Amino acid sequence: MRQERTVQASVFDLFAEHEIGRELKAMSQWLDEHSDLLGLVTRDLRRHGLKETGREGLAAEAVLRCALLKQHRQLSYQELAFHLEDSASFRAFARLPWGWSPKKSVLHKTISAIRAQTFEEINRVLLASARQEKLESGKVVRVDSTVTAAPIHEPSDSSLLWDAVRVMVRLLQQADALGSAIPWHDHCRAAKKRSRAIEYTRGRPKRVKHYRELLQITRTTLSYLEQAAEPPTLAAGPAVELWQTQVRHYKPLIERTIAQTERRVLAGEAVPAGEKLVSLFEPHVDIIVKGSRDVDYGHKLNLTTGRSGLILDLVIEAGNPADSERLLPMLERHIAFYGEPPRQAAADGGYASRENLSGAKACGIRDMAFHKKCGLKIEDMVKSRWVYRKLRNFRAGIEAGISCLKRAYGLGRCTWRGLDHFKAYVWSSVVAYNLALFARLRPT
Repeated sequence: MRQERTVQASVFDLFAEHEIGRELKAMSQWLDEHSDLLGLVTRDLRRHGLKETGREGLAAEAVLRCALLKQHRQLSYQELAFHLEDSASFRAFARLPWGWSPKKSVLHKTISAIRAQTFEEINRVLLASARQEKLESGKVVRVDSTVTAAPIHEPSDSSLLWDAVRVMVRLLQQADALGSAIPWHDHCRAAKKRSRAIEYTRGRPKRVKHYRELLQITRTTLSYLEQAAEPPTLAAGPAVELWQTQVRHYKPLIERTIAQTERRVLAGEAVPAGEKLVSLFEPHVDIIVKGSRDVDYGHKLNLTTGRSGLILDLVIEAGNPADSERLLPMLERHIAFYGEPPRQAAADGGYASRENLSGAKACGIRDMAFHKKCGLKIEDMVKSRWVYRKLRNFRAGIEAGISCLKRAYGLGRCTWRGLDHFKAYVWSSVVAYNLALFARLRPT
């Protein structure tokens, strides 16, 4: 049984006079003013068909506040559980009933149930409040992109094959526990030995030899798994169905890993980045290369911010689209939300093109400035050189906002697994950042 709000607030819910306590109090006041948002969180917590009877769980209000607190203070679930028990200000913000101290497993289960769409809707309501209180009008905007890394190690063909063998051996051990009688051999030690040899061997001919051996070990282990997954091998039951689901998930990924290794290492073929698999555990991860800088493994984000510094919009891209392809869609999303085009806009040099300039002008934007001209005349972009300098300097401010999001709100690297949770993590960081900034900007 789960309620939307804490039935009765404690009289001992007091915020500290420290600046962090005052900030949490201001954030809490905005959440109190928009209690209708709790219905969205309640819907997410109940979407798995949970019964309305039974032991009382954390209220939806407490779950949302704990999620924002976690991202705002960049805490792990274990640290969050400790601070909720130890700090009076944190308990007052989270609206926990008197005597309640949720464990880290409860916090993880409930917070991870909130979807990215819910956080996005909360952000829209927050932006509407900022517009109503004249903190952000959306008349002047800036656009830029960044990358949020996924929770994976640096990928290589040898490490992927070693991961594949480990996963298959674990599944075979589970099959034995479920009653499988298929004979098989544990090749983990041999696979690890070849993987390490590839890492520290110089010269392509020597590495190819180790790769052939590692590929053979992987294929042999895969054949064991295929035999164990055949229908007559295991008796029917819920545990067997769960095991079969894992096999159906990992088997095509392992086959894809074997195929791409053969193409790259044995055939010497250059595999396009969009076709590469970089993780068995996070198969959604994209390979992102920005200019001549380091390669990132995660997802590309396009952001729009305003004069206030609030994040007005964010899109988690699929693949690695060029910046020049994403400017007009970002401006169209902004117009759809605010109901009118911004008066002025600024963007990084990667967004600059004649087509984007013409499209922005056609949308009703008076001044469209790109950080790098890329063959465009200043007179075509804006009405004067003074305006161009102002907008170019204004655009640079988005770098500070992105840096703050990455350093203080965890946007540099996602720690949640799965694509849906990746999106929820990114949006929860944005909402926590916007809510804290809104509380600072709001007159007291």
